[in-house]
Amino acid sequence: MQIVDFGNTGYKVSRLGAGLAEIGMELDLGDIKQAGSVLNSALDMGINFLDTAASYGPSEEFIGRTVANRRGEYTLATKAPGGGSGGSRWTYDTVSQSIDRSLRRLNTDNVDLVQLHSCGIDDLKRGDVIRALEDARDAGKTKMIGYSGDNEAAHWAVDSGLFDTLQTSFNLVEQRAYTTGLLGKCAKSGIGVIVKRPIGGATWGMAKQGMSSPRRSYDNTYFDRSAKVQSLGDVPGDPDDPIVAAMGFTLAHPEIHVAIIGTKNPRHMASNIETLDEALSIDNTFVDEMHDRFAELDDGWHQLT
Repeated sequence: MQIVDFGNTGYKVSRLGAGLAEIGMELDLGDIKQAGSVLNSALDMGINFLDTAASYGPSEEFIGRTVANRRGEYTLATKAPGGGSGGSRWTYDTVSQSIDRSLRRLNTDNVDLVQLHSCGIDDLKRGDVIRALEDARDAGKTKMIGYSGDNEAAHWAVDSGLFDTLQTSFNLVEQRAYTTGLLGKCAKSGIGVIVKRPIGGATWGMAKQGMSSPRRSYDNTYFDRSAKVQSLGDVPGDPDDPIVAAMGFTLAHPEIHVAIIGTKNPRHMASNIETLDEALSIDNTFVDEMHDRFAELDDGWHQLT
């Protein structure tokens, strides 16, 4: 497993991280053994970054009940808030209460990173939710604070200088973080960069094989974009394995420190990790051609939230 500096945070992270939305959304607490197998397999094979959220069903509880005893082996990141009752989700109290609830579920006194979960630019500018993160950091509940989101709000978060990390979307057919200079700004300021959806729902391979479009809305969009890129003809240097192609393209960008991939299947987690070495040696010709094709076809292909 390749380990890199997480920007200027002082942390070192594995290039692949475990994104835990899928086990939270598709499993319940009755599946604790399966969830524990996914998490322990990831740690056993060298992953040291776990990314969850207050809104990912029982995901936080899975961590607290299965790998809290291995707390020193991984960087633990969550997101707030988990949702408000009546009024806005984006208040000081809602974020603060969400952090406290996450700590209880995770069975820990502190996490390494709390991220605002895709709040809009107006909520960021108002400042209350950022102050809630800062106060949690001052109280020792988190070591770092971050923003998870895309497009204009992601640029604002980076430009503000208030955050240690950014989580944003990036893959073969989701390149606006690169083309708009967002990744470059992160590198210049030393922000730790986490990429979500790094293999684009495996839609590159699905489109090549003429399969039907997937069920998730953003994967449908990625599928359509993949088909349009492929309609321009074979891509030089395209690996035979579409997962290698997708993972390799994303990790070819050194501004990206950790790419989070989710699964509820321990075998799939192991397969993704085993693919890493091949992906890291991807042909730069393929990467350059994919940049060129995205630029040619980008007609409002903004980041999907």
